Formats: sequence, structure tokens, C-alpha cells
Amino acid sequence: MRETITIVGGGLAGLTAAIACAEGGAAVVLHEAHHTLGGRARSSAAPYVANDGTHVFYADGRPWRWLDERGLVRPCALPRPGHLARARFRRDGRLTGRPTAGLLRMIARRGLRAPVDEDFGSWATRRFGAEAARAAAGLLGVVTYDAGPGRLSAAFAWERLLRVTAPRYPAVRYVVGGWGRVIDRMAARARDLGVRIETGSRADRLPEGPVIVATSLDAARGLLGDDSLRGESGRAVLLDLAVRADPGDLFLVSDLDEGGFLENYSLPDPSLAPPGESLVQLEMPMRPGEPKAVALGRLERIADLALPGWRERVTWRRDAVAAGRSGALDLPGRMWRDRPAVQRGDGVWLTGDQVAAPGLLSEVSINSALAAARAVLASRSPSRRAA
Repeated sequence: MRETITIVGGGLAGLTAAIACAEGGAAVVLHEAHHTLGGRARSSAAPYVANDGTHVFYADGRPWRWLDERGLVRPCALPRPGHLARARFRRDGRLTGRPTAGLLRMIARRGLRAPVDEDFGSWATRRFGAEAARAAAGLLGVVTYDAGPGRLSAAFAWERLLRVTAPRYPAVRYVVGGWGRVIDRMAARARDLGVRIETGSRADRLPEGPVIVATSLDAARGLLGDDSLRGESGRAVLLDLAVRADPGDLFLVSDLDEGGFLENYSLPDPSLAPPGESLVQLEMPMRPGEPKAVALGRLERIADLALPGWRERVTWRRDAVAAGRSGALDLPGRMWRDRPAVQRGDGVWLTGDQVAAPGLLSEVSINSALAAARAVLASRSPSRRAA
């Protein structure tokens, strides 16, 4: 009999761990408390298919390659030159086709190394000036979900700034049909490998045997009884709109003033909305203590610029607040290795987007899940591996 590896959580991290463990020859059972898999990788149901926030995959990272090698992320779309021609920056309350000159000079210094121990705002201001530092902080809003990226470790923020402004053709990929399709394919592959998936199955205590906990830190803290499982994360308001399409609608707006973001996902993937309509997703980092309605009002002003007359064209709408569920943020003096460790001891491993693994946003979930799977497979005794 093979020793069973139990995975608690059926989101991106849990399914990655399940597949990797099963590929290594282990018997695997996965428990998901909800009745559907996916976690934050879920998508809304057709005819309006919106991800849970402004999601894209980056094809220049190892997580994409791992998923792609297994046929889990195709077909996919990428921005076309015509789409990029409809991208704008919001600067000083107006739309422009170019960021500030200082920001361009900043991102041209790609060989520069930023310190871990200094905050990004101070470091960037000293090196490039206050205007460039403010613009960079605005650009970072979409990948930090944070209203004050200048407070973060300079090394952490700089790495993300360089990643999203890489000078080659954009590495972003849009999975046709939304991220829910990825979850469906991952679940199918896991089942094909023999993984037993139990939905609507909440784990109130740790099961016997090796366990990979693939939940939020809040849930893991209760399950493991470990109050140290805490981490810094962003807080943002999300707005999803379906509107009757108009040729004047923009594809993308990056808000250098306040860190907001708008993207018309149905331009690269028309399947996300009915014919003649567009599916647009927006995000705005929330200021400390800011009510949702106030942040939503700031976000709607970006829609006013990018989608003229959108209020009269809306066919579907939803909004939400993303708090503590948008990946890890490293403060000055800390880096990804200082986050909660993947290996917890006593046959327990922890995965997710706020643990000690490298990557951008959801890549942390995949990288931590692969690290956990390697460790749990290596931990089995030779006799058990041969069984």
C-alpha cells in the first residue's frame, strides 16, 4: 500500500501540488472546503467570464512553463499590436500615450540592483527623483494591490517593476475562456493521475500522514494552531463590467496617479462576453481606512476616461474588495525567504501566495506547491517509495 499524501485546499497551489505528487508516484487525496475548485483562480459563469481580479499569466516564468508542458494553459491569447496601440497611462488626471520621462529613464537602468533594507520610495527618489518614484509607485499598483508601494522593500518593488516593463514583446498570456478553464484542466489531469478530489470537504484538523496545506494564511493559522502564520498583503477594490462595445474603448489604462488599472479582457479573448459586448476588469488599491464606496468612486473615474459613456452601456456589473488575498508584500529588511516557510516539520508543508517562495503574484503559489511536492516525495522512506 502506498502512503497517501493529503492536500488541504483545491486552488492553484493545491492542484499544482496534487499533480506534482501524483506524477511522482504518490497516492493523493485533495480536500476542498467549497463545492467548486479554484479558490482565487475561479472565473464567473458564462456569458460574462471574469476572473477573480485582474489575472494574467507571465510566459517568462517557470510556473507558466510547468503548466504549459502539461497542456493546462492553452489555447491562450496575447496582446496584438492593435491592442497595444489602445493602451494609455493616466497622468495628472489625463490620459497619455507615454509615461513620464523620469520613469522611462528609471526602467532603462535594468542592471541596477536595489537594496533589501531600504524602502522603495526613498531609494527611487534618491536615484531618479520624486516624479519618477511616484510614477513607478503608480505602475506597481496592479501587481501589489497596495496603495503605498513606496513603503515596500526597494528590492521587492524593483524586481516587480522590471518584470512588468520588460522591453521584449509582452510576456502576458490570456487563457482563452478565463482561468476557470485552467482549473478544469488541472482537476482533470489530477484525476487522470489517480488523485481523489473531495469537494465540500472541510478539514477541521490535520489528517494523519504527510499533509500539504494549500490554503490562505488565515485558514492555515487556525488549522495548524500557529499564530506566526501572518504576512503583509494588499487591499484593493475590484470592478468588473460588461458594456456594449464601442470602437473608442481603450484596451488598457495604467494609472500612474493612484495605482489603478483597467483592462479590456475581451479584446484578446472575445469568448468572455456575448457578441457585441466587452468584458472589462478594473482594480484600485485602497488607502488605509478608505471605505469601499470611496475607492470604487476613484476607480469609476478611470472607467470614465477609458470607456466614454460606459454607464449607459453596462449590461453586467459586479464589485468586490480583495483584502489579504493578493500575494505577499515584502517590507524593508525582508525578502521572500523570510516569509512563512514551506516546510513546517512533523510531515506538514505549507503552500500559497504568501509563503517563502519566489515569483510574481500567483507564481508564488505554483513555486511553493512544487517545492512542497518535491520535499514530501523526498521525505518518504525508500521502502515506502518502492511499495
